[in-house]
Amino acid sequence: MDSAEYHSALSALTWQIELGVDTCIADEPINRYEVPAKVEKPAAPAAPVAAVAVVAAPVGEVDVVAAARAAAAGAQDLEGLRAALEAFPHCELKLGARNLVFSDGAPGARVMIVGEAPGRDEDREGRPFVGRAGQLLDKMLAAIDLNRDSSVYITNVLPWRPPQNRDPKPEEIAMMQPFLQRHIALAAPDVLVVVGNHACQALLGKRGITRLRGDWTTAEGKPAIPMFHPAYLLRNPAAKREAWADLLALKARLADG
Repeated sequence: MDSAEYHSALSALTWQIELGVDTCIADEPINRYEVPAKVEKPAAPAAPVAAVAVVAAPVGEVDVVAAARAAAAGAQDLEGLRAALEAFPHCELKLGARNLVFSDGAPGARVMIVGEAPGRDEDREGRPFVGRAGQLLDKMLAAIDLNRDSSVYITNVLPWRPPQNRDPKPEEIAMMQPFLQRHIALAAPDVLVVVGNHACQALLGKRGITRLRGDWTTAEGKPAIPMFHPAYLLRNPAAKREAWADLLALKARLADG
């Protein structure tokens, strides 16, 4: 089943449940528009009859954030964390994605960049920031003598592409946050670059990148600087002046040790 089929089937199932459908099999067809206010239940069959129930799982039955926290805590290294993400069963985004987008760059680098979510190109290649926005990011890093090969490590808040490149939902960010926190702890960078609104929400608990950008703060015990997402800069070239100022601030911070 491809992504479109999966999400269409899920929407149809959710609609049926909201209408009150709670069983797939009945003894006879029932016209619900002709059912009186009170209907006597038919007698149970003499012999057991197999039936397939279609019911919604009770909300909150599984604490997915707690499950994510436990899975992330068990990872002792980056490969273990990647394996924990691949095995995590509670994020539906993985059902519609081609690849897990875990990281790129140099593990152990002084700078760790945290983006938002994979797009089409990232989903295809399984690496973050490889499309047009990624090409611009590489140019921005090169302008201050940084690169993926040796001095930068990159990941995203979400490791799977949302359908149609929609924005991450708050519950998806909350579910993946323990993995991101463990990722930062294992990568152990000196500095975090928090790219875009959704990354700010995950790491700083705030939104409003135009207000937050350029001001040093702390995230996960690390010095952190929020910056515009390269995709935003492609849409708004005039903001490149502020982005350049932020890059210079990052360069100065690294020079100070």
